[in-house]
This record gives sequence, C-alpha cells and structure tokens, in this order.
Amino acid sequence: MSNFSNIINSDKTVLLDFSAEWCQPCKILAPILKEVKGQIGERIIILKVDIDKNPKLANSYRVQSVPTLILFKNGEIKWRDSGVRTTQEIINLINQYSQ
Repeated sequence: MSNFSNIINSDKTVLLDFSAEWCQPCKILAPILKEVKGQIGERIIILKVDIDKNPKLANSYRVQSVPTLILFKNGEIKWRDSGVRTTQEIINLINQYSQ
C-alpha cells in the first residue's frame, strides 16, 4: 500500500480506474483508457483497480459503482465520476486538472 501511496502523492497526474471483471461498461472503458495513455504518454499514470480484489481501497475512496474514475495530482483528488467517458473527454479532463 505504501507504493500505491507514493504513486498517488507523486507530482505526476494519476488516473485510478476502479473496475470489476463482471462489469460490462468497464470492458468498454478499457480500450478508451489505452487510447488515452497512447495519446498522453508519460504525463499520466493510469492504474486499474479491481474492486473485488481490492475492496479496502475501493471502500477508502467510497466507490459505489463501477467504472469509477478518480484523477489525482500531488495526492489530491482533482476530479471523479462514474461511468464511461470518451477518449477526448478524459484527455480534456486530464489537461484541465494536470496544470
């Protein structure tokens, strides 16, 4: 967990993707996030968190539905929402909050 904390508190923008194997919208979001990473590259760290394998982490961020995306900068939550977003919407959010 300390490694996770180090990542979240780094000066890089971090996007947490809370998901589950059984979640259909999560499966739709996966290739979108891959495309986001391809376009933004090293400016962002994208971490996928399976809520069934990491229930304590999901509970600590009060994740109640999947997919839930949480954007961090310097350990601070800058944005969060549940549901599927388009590649461009996610890129715009990252650009807006990673300054």
